Amino acid sequence: MIKAKQELLQALAAALGEIGLPEGTAPPVAAFESPKQAAHGDFAITAAMALSRPLRQNPREVAQALVAALQRQPAVQRWVQALEIAGPGFINLRLAAAAKQAVVTEVLAAGDGFGQQPASGRQVMVEFVSANPTGPLHVGHGRNAALGDSICNLLHSQGAEVLREFYYNDAGVQINNLGISVQKRLQGFKPGDAGWPENAYNGDYIADIAADYLARKTVKSDDREFTASGDVNDLAAITQFAVAFLRHEQDLDLRAFGVHFDHYFLESSLYSSGRVDDTVQRLVASGKTFEEGGALWLRTTDYGDDKDRVMRKQDGTYTYFVPDVAYHLAKFERGYTQVINVQGTDHHGTVARVRAGLQAVGLGIPAGYPDYVLYKMIAVMKGGQEVKMSKRAGTSVSVRDLIDWTSRDAVRFFLISRKADTEFTFDVDLALKANDENPVFYVQYAHARICSVLAAYRDQHGGNEDAVAPAGLAQADLGLLTAPTEAALMLKLADYPAMLARAAADLAPHDVAFYLRDLAAAFHHYYAAERFLVDDAALARARMALLAATAQVLRNALAVLGVSAPVAMARDLPADAEVAA
Repeated sequence: MIKAKQELLQALAAALGEIGLPEGTAPPVAAFESPKQAAHGDFAITAAMALSRPLRQNPREVAQALVAALQRQPAVQRWVQALEIAGPGFINLRLAAAAKQAVVTEVLAAGDGFGQQPASGRQVMVEFVSANPTGPLHVGHGRNAALGDSICNLLHSQGAEVLREFYYNDAGVQINNLGISVQKRLQGFKPGDAGWPENAYNGDYIADIAADYLARKTVKSDDREFTASGDVNDLAAITQFAVAFLRHEQDLDLRAFGVHFDHYFLESSLYSSGRVDDTVQRLVASGKTFEEGGALWLRTTDYGDDKDRVMRKQDGTYTYFVPDVAYHLAKFERGYTQVINVQGTDHHGTVARVRAGLQAVGLGIPAGYPDYVLYKMIAVMKGGQEVKMSKRAGTSVSVRDLIDWTSRDAVRFFLISRKADTEFTFDVDLALKANDENPVFYVQYAHARICSVLAAYRDQHGGNEDAVAPAGLAQADLGLLTAPTEAALMLKLADYPAMLARAAADLAPHDVAFYLRDLAAAFHHYYAAERFLVDDAALARARMALLAATAQVLRNALAVLGVSAPVAMARDLPADAEVAA
């Protein structure tokens, strides 16, 4: 059907070209829309309304001429069952059964590559998580990780070469507070004591760091290794050990979550390499700065900001957006002309400042560089009660808490199941349900059901794996797939490549989650309506082909979200879901 749709779009473009438009008037882009009601057809064409004014004709008259032009196209004669004019000038297109059935062969032939585009040579950097090494990864970081990793998978599916980067603050006030917190623990203080610093970190993990430091342990993370000296008075060594300890813990969290990074970038390197000072000098040389009140300011209002911003404070230290500008300048100079940052909505105020600083450098960096995906934090419900979160108090819900309470699959699917900029509540109890109320279970169980049917079919054929191999099933007589639920399922399979391309373009992995729920629903309806292991051998084989194609697309889409596709699982769905022999 993918081929059929492409050929029909070309046919529509040709038909639009036959319409005698006034000179200088461009024809509308050839496009299909989805009818609001399935009974109206498979595709809708709305071009007649757009052509009505330049042609000075009634839209229905234009639609009649367009239908006549379409009917002369070979692709329409091959793939279309009917063209119907409705309402003020809509053209409803009903596909021939063969057009819908073709998608089964296309999926089985492409396998894991169905929906994917070949390598384009486009390089994209996605920066995500980027958590400060001052504590465990909390659920907000989990949403960041799920979004970032899925966006990387989406971009890769469309041919991009993607670099996953983790930027972390290994210097500054927060890191200093971390070292002091551990040192105070080493000196026998604890939260609530008179000598406990107001800005100290209070979580139990601080005591764990102190204990390992005294034990002179060695900790290793993806980018560093450090052995503790045990010297309670060496604040620098304590701080370095604490950072390495927490980086190791974050690595464990990310591995448990199924996320990896290609590169780590240290904020401290921006200072040690002179990049921050060099960036400031470039901005001064550009004429976009001014001195006032003993501070150095950047004229960010020249680039759409609501007010100018301080770069260097009176005490000589830089404000936090200055190293951000230096960091993104480094990204651009590394050759990444497309950069995507996944960050919480609390970073919204820095977007205009960073972009302004990059434009002011004078290197021709585009106004919209970098791209941002901003997400809202989430609440967690367990046992009907909200789990209160306070990172500073050490009572935050961590990523590993959620994984331990539910599963990695549930956490990843749930955290991606809403638009990033919408509020979301993670319901632990819902994530544990083994029924159709739980969306990830509903989707995964669709795959498991298909695997069960295919296994039963294979067993009927003496356990011969060739009986369910894609190459063999692709030879089935797909013309037998005429049931309404089969047509609906095949249409949904055919939607996958276009949906994937749109989701990648919009940086919207939640669209994949929505699609998976719709595909699972189409399958479950089919499962309830038809028998599969029927006496008619040709029909049974055709339905196995459709089931195998459906399982393949479920696997492909779940892989984009980093979620597994189990072949078997416990279930609590209605009895009508049993395999029909």
